[in-house]
Amino acid sequence: MQTARQTPVAAWHLAAPGSTATVILLHPIRGSRLTMLSRARLLHQHGFDVLLIDMQAHGETPGERITLGYLEADDVTAAVAYARRRSPAHRIGVVGRSLGGAAALLASPLGIDALVLESVYPTIEEAIHDRLRMWLGPFAGVTAPLLLCQVEPRLGIACSTLRPIDHIAAVGCPVLIMSGTEDEHTTIIETRRLYQTAVEPKELVEFPGVAHVDLMAANPALYDESILRFLRRWLETSPNSALLGDGPPP
Repeated sequence: MQTARQTPVAAWHLAAPGSTATVILLHPIRGSRLTMLSRARLLHQHGFDVLLIDMQAHGETPGERITLGYLEADDVTAAVAYARRRSPAHRIGVVGRSLGGAAALLASPLGIDALVLESVYPTIEEAIHDRLRMWLGPFAGVTAPLLLCQVEPRLGIACSTLRPIDHIAAVGCPVLIMSGTEDEHTTIIETRRLYQTAVEPKELVEFPGVAHVDLMAANPALYDESILRFLRRWLETSPNSALLGDGPPP
């Protein structure tokens, strides 16, 4: 597939027999399609088609630099367009981890039917400050502005464009937000603010004692129950209806 900028996007598509829904999986920073394989297996086993992509400058997709969701948003848009072309009758869900979730929000509205956000930063200012606080403690307040001043010269992107929270109210679909209560990269307070800014229908699932790690690996039972319940509700997977429960409400 290609973006609107005519750049290629590496992808895998896993078809489930008789499926009526496609879920697009978006990896975290410095990850790739391989990072999302455990989620792909789970969703495919439960009757969903799955589309995994490498966002720009990750995996097998070319790119000069990681842009914290800005150019990666084009890859998300391309993935949704591809899923629609491949299966026009399918409902579409997106699951984004960290950078992947930020890119999905920056690309919104995508015209999809369900969105799952895992450990997603609300603003680039907070993301940088949180990381500096982990490394420098009280000196973060001094150094964060200096680092933020370098974002636009280095990436050619204004910090004002890297605010996923500004887009969440306009996603136009149900949203599930998940994060660890001990996440220092994106604090639980920031996650709760992201949730508060979203519009109904929305859900928040907190993972007790979990940091900025793979939520599925940290608490498989809570992760599997939460994501499957949410996607079962809003996406149709009729072949396994006895297993998956009811489809979306009328």
